[in-house]
Amino acid sequence: MLHCDLTQPAVAGELDPANSRYVLDTLSLAARCCLDGTFGAMVTAPVHKGVINDAGIPFTGHTEFLAELTQTPQVVMMLVGGGLRVALATTHLALKDIPAAITRSGLEQTIRILHRDLQQRFGLKNPRILVAGLNPHAGESGHLGREEIDVIAPTLEALRSEGMNLVGPLPADTLFTRAQLQGSDCQFAMYHDQGLPVLKYASFGGGVNVTLGMPIIRTSVDHGTALALAGTGKIESGSLMAAIELALKMAKNEKAH
Repeated sequence: MLHCDLTQPAVAGELDPANSRYVLDTLSLAARCCLDGTFGAMVTAPVHKGVINDAGIPFTGHTEFLAELTQTPQVVMMLVGGGLRVALATTHLALKDIPAAITRSGLEQTIRILHRDLQQRFGLKNPRILVAGLNPHAGESGHLGREEIDVIAPTLEALRSEGMNLVGPLPADTLFTRAQLQGSDCQFAMYHDQGLPVLKYASFGGGVNVTLGMPIIRTSVDHGTALALAGTGKIESGSLMAAIELALKMAKNEKAH
C-alpha cells in the first residue's frame, strides 16, 4: 500500500476536480515503480477523463498518459477475453479517417510490437495472427476497395518473409467464426468497431484491456467508471480480477523470457 494525498475527502460516485491531480499521481507512482523494478506490472481501474480536464489538466486517457511518461513512441491496444485476443491497427478514429491512417509503415510497426509482446509477455514462441481486411469481403479483389491489395497484403508478405505467422487479409465477417479461429493466437482488426464488438459480446464484464509496446506491463478493465453504481455495493469486479490475473501471468512470462 503506497499513499497518495487527496486534496478533498472523496465521496463515492461524486466527481471533484480538486482531486484530479491525485488520480494522475497514483498513475505516475505506479508507472515509475514499474520502470525501476519495484513492481512487475500495473493494473488500472477506470478514470473519468472529463473531471480531469475540468481541473485544467489536458488528459486524453490512461494510455496516452502512460506512453508519454514511459517515453513510448507507439503503443498497441489489445483486448483479451472470451478466448480471444483482439489487437487494433487504429483505435479512436472516425470511420472516414481510418483508410488514410492505415499505411504500410504503420501496419508494420504495429504488427512488430504485437508479435514481440505475444512472444515475450504471453509466452507464445511463434504466434499465429489472423489479420482482417479493411473493406467488406477484404476488398473483393479490389472491387470494394484497394487497401488490401496496395497496403495490407504487401505488408504481411514482407513480415512473413521474416518468419512471422500471419494469415490474411481475411474478410472480417468470417474471421471470428469457430473454424477460422481454431489454432489462432491473436486476431488483428483494422479499426475499433471491427474487432471489439465481437470480443465484448464474448466477454463483457470479464475482458481485459492490455497496452502493448511499453517497457512496463499495463492491463486495465474493459468498462467505464459506472458512477451511478459507486458506493451501492452492486459493482461487479470480474473484469478487474481478470486484469490482475492477466498482469500476473504476463509478468511471469516476461521474467521467464
